[in-house]
Amino acid sequence: MKRATDPDVRLLQATADPTRLSILRQLSAEGSVCACSFSDCCGVGQPTVSHHLRVLREAGWVTTERRGTWIWYAIRPEAVERFRELAGEFAPGPARPVADLSGQARPLPPVRPAN
Repeated sequence: MKRATDPDVRLLQATADPTRLSILRQLSAEGSVCACSFSDCCGVGQPTVSHHLRVLREAGWVTTERRGTWIWYAIRPEAVERFRELAGEFAPGPARPVADLSGQARPLPPVRPAN
């Protein structure tokens, strides 16, 4: 699989995993969280948590701070703001008749001979 280089794609892809979404929700609720505290929320082992934290870090979602032998994670406000901007770009399109939504071509009107 080709690795995405667009920062917006990487930001969105990072949230598309249930474990990473759980991590982001915990960070959102608690602020700063020690890496050792995530395995409880996610139901996975520490190596898997470490992998998901690395993906979030590389995508720009989280920052890290070393405190003694522990690493603490926090959500980057810039990532949240960019996520909101991306979501705000989407809106429902203009209303269309149901017949147009079927995906089937509508017949063209008959051509009338000129008088």
